[in-house]
Amino acid sequence: MQPLRPILLILLSGTLALAQQPEFEVATLKISPPIQGDTFSINLGQVQNGKLTLGNASLSDCIKFAYGLVSNAQLSGPDWITDKTVRFDIVGQAAPGTTRSQAQLMLRSLLAERLKLTMHTEKKELSYLALVPGKNGPKMQPAKPDAPANNGFQRPGNLSHNSMGLDLLARLLSRFTGETVIDQTGLKDTWEVKLQWAAEPNRPAPAPGEATETPEGPSLFSAIQDQLGLRLVPGKGPVDVWVVDHAERIPAAN
Repeated sequence: MQPLRPILLILLSGTLALAQQPEFEVATLKISPPIQGDTFSINLGQVQNGKLTLGNASLSDCIKFAYGLVSNAQLSGPDWITDKTVRFDIVGQAAPGTTRSQAQLMLRSLLAERLKLTMHTEKKELSYLALVPGKNGPKMQPAKPDAPANNGFQRPGNLSHNSMGLDLLARLLSRFTGETVIDQTGLKDTWEVKLQWAAEPNRPAPAPGEATETPEGPSLFSAIQDQLGLRLVPGKGPVDVWVVDHAERIPAAN
């Protein structure tokens, strides 16, 4: 019986780790109702007073929020996880003092429980834009403690939000630039983000000395530096890519 002790210790450690994984006090995960009309709003993930919400979100949107991913290039799996006809509404309630990072861990547990989500990581060489602090640091103001997390809007050329984490900013910039934007600012708080630029889809990062103004206003790259005190810097290297091994389209009962 002596040789079995290491195995038993490993199994016990794994069981304890699962038991210590944070979970919401109350949570619902359900399929979004049918879309009425030609447009619908998407909530890519918000946390306020311990309450996490996502709405009309694809599974890839849910995974990206839970794991801090910014683009589909960092996620691999079956085609349906990005299909906008397969959408989920999620509400998770935790203690009021729950941080965004803690809520993300709770969402991971919820996805594993209700959608039987299992994944693993692989290294992949990717080109990306790194979001980093500007020379004189960020110009944004920290979010007010009582700022409503859903008080914001975004469209090409205009982004405004009273309480935004920079991981979400990186995800939105990925959409606006058409490239993978990775948050490397090291800034973990939430911020008041107000950004205006001349919308030019898929404009590449300007070369040194290149003019960044357009007749309609600053380029996105120039606006990020001048208005937010941040920069987008081209980079390339190994990036963790999450691979979906299994997930259910129909969530388990709440």
